[in-house]
Amino acid sequence: MKADAPTGRGLYKAHQKVYAREVGGRFVRLRNMAVVVLLGLYYGLPWLQWNGRQALLFDLPARKFYLFGLTIFPQDLYLLTWLLIMAALSLFFFTALAGRLWCGYACPQTVWTEIFVWMERLTEGNRSQQMKLDRGPWTRAKFARKFAKQALWIGFAGFTGMTFVGYFSPIHALVGKIAGGTLAGWELFWVIFYGFATYGNAGFMREQVCLYMCPYARFQSAMFDRNTLIISYDAKRGEPRGPLRHDSTRVEGKGDCIDCTLCVQVCPTGIDIRKGLQYECIACAACIDACDGVMKKVGLPVGLVRYGTQSELDGTPTRIFRPRILIYMALLGALLAGFAYAVAHRSLVDLDVLRDRNTLYRELDDGRIENVFTVRIINKDQHAHAFRLSASGLPNAIVDSDDGAQAVEAENVKSIVVRVRIPAYQEHGGKNFVITAQALDDPSLQAKSRARFYSKP
Repeated sequence: MKADAPTGRGLYKAHQKVYAREVGGRFVRLRNMAVVVLLGLYYGLPWLQWNGRQALLFDLPARKFYLFGLTIFPQDLYLLTWLLIMAALSLFFFTALAGRLWCGYACPQTVWTEIFVWMERLTEGNRSQQMKLDRGPWTRAKFARKFAKQALWIGFAGFTGMTFVGYFSPIHALVGKIAGGTLAGWELFWVIFYGFATYGNAGFMREQVCLYMCPYARFQSAMFDRNTLIISYDAKRGEPRGPLRHDSTRVEGKGDCIDCTLCVQVCPTGIDIRKGLQYECIACAACIDACDGVMKKVGLPVGLVRYGTQSELDGTPTRIFRPRILIYMALLGALLAGFAYAVAHRSLVDLDVLRDRNTLYRELDDGRIENVFTVRIINKDQHAHAFRLSASGLPNAIVDSDDGAQAVEAENVKSIVVRVRIPAYQEHGGKNFVITAQALDDPSLQAKSRARFYSKP
């Protein structure tokens, strides 16, 4: 017997490629400008030099992060944490104020997808041409177009991966390794990995990343309220929708929406904005430009699809400065002021003191008690300094090291062995004291660290 065909719906909806129609308008121009600026920064910053070094470099092997004139050591990682907190709070602030501006104009997924879509249109044509090409049989012309697209995608993705690694490995040396065919190890891995991620996310997955992988789309509604600026369809004005007559006149009793579906065709996630706010909407505003263009052609006022608030659509005033906005503004202002103060008053010298693990204390031939420490002097200044070590809180203590004055290069770390000695009769058991490193050429440059001296019980 022949088995019956399966009935019912599957667990998952089959993916269908979204062919977004090209559209012009003020928001498209704004988005294109954002793409140019953001990609210009991404690809250009690693090549920027600052005082003879790469301006922006996360040097993990040396455990130093260069941010233009600021060098961040592991002891200053709280500054990076501070920046991340401000970035997260800024996202909350702008989301509560104006919806998904980040998704529509600045998200890396959006920015790189725009470039990949542009290369696809360059090689395969516009929306209708792409659809016709994909439905048609494989011919020499189709193969040539597909090959050209893939070549552009792979080349651009590889360049993106190389640039990403250039933020962690000096990019001039990195390019030299690639040109010489000597790139290997983790650098090669991350160039391939990040390039492949860009190729897959922006070339193939596109809106699937926004719909299923990005968590922001899922919790954005928690930051929205009736006064949040979102892309809205004015149903009171547009419904009931209906097409124009053959003589391009409106049908009596119909709304302003002529049901041309251009707002759907230009949407990069394939949604219908007329169904209301949906989590798939990335606020790119392409539907606004498309609808405004149609309204101008048929002689109707623009703004059927527009940036607006739920309060505005309901006929009530929109409140911009509401409690959550004021709280976000206050927190961001306080964090920004605190960050500026922390950077301006950051100590340019740090000191780490580690006790010798082999011996708690030593009794010398002359009767003195000696403790051995490893002292790390961290010079964060852009100039080299010589430092003198001293001990306080431990009377008659002698601090001895291989050199009297420790020379530490600019933005560098030096570890030295320090021996602290006191008379045997002076202390018994243990006593806390302070080791101080002070620059000889600038007494204001100094750092202190607490330590404990042990002697005979």
